[in-house]
Amino acid sequence: MKLGIIGLPQSGKTTLFNALTGGSKPVGQVAAGGRFEVTQAVVTVPDERVDKLSAMYKPKKTIHTQVNYADIAGLEEGAGKSGFSGPLLNQLALMDGFIHVVRAFENASAPHAAGSVNAARDRSAVETDLLLNDLVAVERKLERLGEELRKGGVKDKSAVQREQALFTRLHEALSAETPLREVELSAEDEKSLSSHSFLTRKPLLTLINIGDDDDEAGVAAALPADRPHTGAVVLRGRLEMEIAQLAPGDAQAFLSEYHIAEPSLRRMIKLSYDLLGLQSFFTVGEDEVRAWTVRRGAAAQEAAGEIHTDLRDGFIRAEVFSYDDLIAAGAVAELKAHGKFRLEGKEYIVKDGDILNIRFSPPAKK
Repeated sequence: MKLGIIGLPQSGKTTLFNALTGGSKPVGQVAAGGRFEVTQAVVTVPDERVDKLSAMYKPKKTIHTQVNYADIAGLEEGAGKSGFSGPLLNQLALMDGFIHVVRAFENASAPHAAGSVNAARDRSAVETDLLLNDLVAVERKLERLGEELRKGGVKDKSAVQREQALFTRLHEALSAETPLREVELSAEDEKSLSSHSFLTRKPLLTLINIGDDDDEAGVAAALPADRPHTGAVVLRGRLEMEIAQLAPGDAQAFLSEYHIAEPSLRRMIKLSYDLLGLQSFFTVGEDEVRAWTVRRGAAAQEAAGEIHTDLRDGFIRAEVFSYDDLIAAGAVAELKAHGKFRLEGKEYIVKDGDILNIRFSPPAKK
C-alpha cells in the first residue's frame, strides 16, 4: 500500500510525514519554485493480533504488513490548469491513494502564501487542480480516439467507439466537477482504464491540520461531504509529530495529557485501510507468523495468491479459523472440538482476522 501525502506549501505535509514515520525531516521548508521533491518511508503496521499470535506460536520470524508513505512536494494552486509536471505526475500516478493535508492553523513564522488561512478554500483548490489535470488528460484521449476514427483503417472500430463512449462519460463527469472515483464502472470499463492513472480515481483522505490548542469543531466547515472512496480527519499535526519522536513511556503520558486516544500512525493506518477497502489475514506456524493485506471481498484463492502464485494456481482448499475464535479457545485443538475450524473452497470470502492455511497441488516440474 502506497499513500502519497499531498497539499499546498506550508500545509504541514512533512510534519504529518514525520508523525507517521517517527522521522525528523526538516519542516517548514518550501521547494524553490514549486520544484518537485519526494521523500518516502516504509512503516510497519502495528497490529496487536500479530504480536499475540507470535507469543502463542513462538515462530522463528514474525512479519507485520507495511505501508509506504511518500511526502510529495511540488503542488501549487492552479497547476492543474496547465497540467502537472512530468516527474510530479509520474509520482502521483504510483500512489494507491492520497492523504490531502489542509492547513487550518495560524503560524506567524510560516505565513500562508495566500495571505490568510482558509481551510475550505485550500481544500477546494487542490481538489480542483487534481480534477482539471484529469480533464485535460481525458480531452487529449478523446482527441486521439476521434482522430483514429476519422482516419479509418481501425482494426476494431466497435472497440474504439466503446472506448470513446467511456471517455465521453468521464469527460461529462469531470466537467460537472465530479471526481472519477464517484463514477460507476463496469468490469470492462475498469479493464479499459487499467493503463490510465487518473488522479481523481484514487481514494482521497482529507486531513485538516489544526494547531495544538485549536478546537476541532472550529474547522467543521472545511470538512468535505461524505462521498464515495473519501474520508476526513482532523489532526494536530505538530503535536502528533512531537509525540512520535518521544520514547514510548513519555509518548503515552503526552497522549493522556492532550486526551488523544491513540497516536496518529494507528489512526491513519486504520483510516487508510478503510479508504482503500483493505483488510488483514494471517498465516501461522513454527517457522513464521505473518500478516497479509488483501482487498475486502477477496476470495480465498485470491488471498492465496498474495502469499504465492503457486498457492493460487494449485489451490485445493483453505483451512480457515478466525483470530478471535483462536484467542477465545486458546488452541487449535479446542477450535476443532467446537466446530470453529473449517475447510473452505476457492470462492470463500476472506474476512478480516481470518487465519488461513492453503492446501494446494504443487506445479508439475518441467
